[in-house]
Amino acid sequence: MRFLFLTLISIWSLQAAGPNYVLIFCDDLGYGDLGCYGSKKNRTPRIDAMAKEGVRFTSFMSSSPVCTPSRASLLTGCYARRVSMHEDFTGHWVLIPRSRRGMHADELTLPEMLQAKGYATACIGKWHLGDQPPHLPTAHGFDEYYGIPYSNDMASARRGDPPLPLVKQAKVIEAPADQATLTQRYTREAVKFIERNKAKPFFLYLPHTFPHLPLFASKDFHGKSANGRYGDSVEEIDWSTGQILDALKKHGLEKNTVVIFTSDNGSNGRNGGSNAPLSGAKGGTMEGGMRVPMIARWPGRIPADTTCDALSSTMDFLPTFARLSGGQLSKNKIDGHDITPLLTGAQGAQSPYEVFYYYRRRQLQAVRWGDWKWHLPLANTFPNWTTANQKGRGRPGKLVNLKKDLAEKIDVTEANPKVMAKMRELVAQAEATLGNEARQGKEQRPATTLGSSQPMVLQN
Repeated sequence: MRFLFLTLISIWSLQAAGPNYVLIFCDDLGYGDLGCYGSKKNRTPRIDAMAKEGVRFTSFMSSSPVCTPSRASLLTGCYARRVSMHEDFTGHWVLIPRSRRGMHADELTLPEMLQAKGYATACIGKWHLGDQPPHLPTAHGFDEYYGIPYSNDMASARRGDPPLPLVKQAKVIEAPADQATLTQRYTREAVKFIERNKAKPFFLYLPHTFPHLPLFASKDFHGKSANGRYGDSVEEIDWSTGQILDALKKHGLEKNTVVIFTSDNGSNGRNGGSNAPLSGAKGGTMEGGMRVPMIARWPGRIPADTTCDALSSTMDFLPTFARLSGGQLSKNKIDGHDITPLLTGAQGAQSPYEVFYYYRRRQLQAVRWGDWKWHLPLANTFPNWTTANQKGRGRPGKLVNLKKDLAEKIDVTEANPKVMAKMRELVAQAEATLGNEARQGKEQRPATTLGSSQPMVLQN
């Protein structure tokens, strides 16, 4: 009798569960790098077909123009500044090997929320939220982990970094990682995860290593694109996306799986990457640094061949997946919103954001309100990769209207005093709640900083 009861409970849980989720997260892929976003250089037929089968977002934002904070936002639904993951405790903009910084255990992550609903969870690819055991994916809601723990350029002999490690669960299995084979190996692991979990709800997080520099592609793609090594890596990611979609179709999972394709920030604008028609690049708060491609497919639920222009962000995945799966959010305040109405094309659906903040490291640099975006006047800007107490050059302020001036070239400050008054009000709110530069925000929560750390190395 007890067995029957438990069996019925198990069946009910599966029936009550929401859809499966596949979240493909590229590294430094620019707004203009896909065919469906205007690229004439990179061949991306599988991703373009995915866009035809779903919705393509044109005003979708990462919360940061670089890796670590953007990934913290995706997993927690918060601005990185709110959860103190906007920079390393040493002042570096992103976490470096052996960093003692990581997400606080009190922060509810996207996989933890889904785990509580009975989902199998896997992170396959680049992590970049801490390489120490308490900070690895398996400590933050992922049942499985396979990938590199930080960026593929982080093996500095000068800094004493270990050889770039490939990690399974919490153990280094290869060092240095063979980067030319990473995309293919990630893909194989992802397909195997889908096959193992086809009879239960699952969340597959696939953060690709590329097209972050240095660029690599397997022998099947190396030298094959018209856009050099950058195009090779993008086209291999397109192939990988096709393999994932094919696996879902093979196992009859298409209609019950939400597939998301997006990027952690804009392209650096070099080596073949493009953010066209946007201005700016990775590392900056112009649109090209933080506006990214986003495609969502869910046959029968997301209308095919549609476009959404409403402002939304990577912070929205957590509350949206919670809504779709019946998951519970924590009592901690988050900044993301449920964008189910935007995904499903609900009549009259609008952006849930009154305001969107552009933080660069610890500094608030711009504010968006509707179509208006104010680049704050700054006495100093922090350089990209140096320590926090070093300052860069200052800059004047500028108000632009993104609807009329997507390139952000025309300053309309003088003609819009009422808009500027509202912008100053919104900046004051951000500084009070989230903080700015050295000023701590009253709603800012701590990260975890360990007392010591060890390098991840291959054990003999």
